[in-house]
Amino acid sequence: MTTKAKLLATSIDCAEPKKLAEFYHQVTGLPILHAEDEYAGLSDGTTTLYFGRVPGREPVPWPSSAKQFHLDFRVPDVDQAVKEYLALGATKPEFQPGVTDEGVGWVVLLDPEGHAFCVCPETS
Repeated sequence: MTTKAKLLATSIDCAEPKKLAEFYHQVTGLPILHAEDEYAGLSDGTTTLYFGRVPGREPVPWPSSAKQFHLDFRVPDVDQAVKEYLALGATKPEFQPGVTDEGVGWVVLLDPEGHAFCVCPETS
């Protein structure tokens, strides 16, 4: 039998941990637990995001097969959330796989350091 692991946190490489922690604090409302130039963290005791400084980190272009992860967030109003996140420093790439002829299913944004994240509608 394999030992079952419990996910502790998601750690994200970045150039400016304090700045990226502040961005995701605004997006998620998760409290900032720690913020220094080399390392920052957010957590509500259940969900935890860490940000570690990696000098010279280059963002992966979107779309790209080199992308290794992305975060998905559910929101009550996708259009409103996208406007707010853009105002916080996110960018919206041209390629949007969640937009169909029926409308918007989800929107891909890039955080201030170029990590992709999806803004998804709440489900009933």
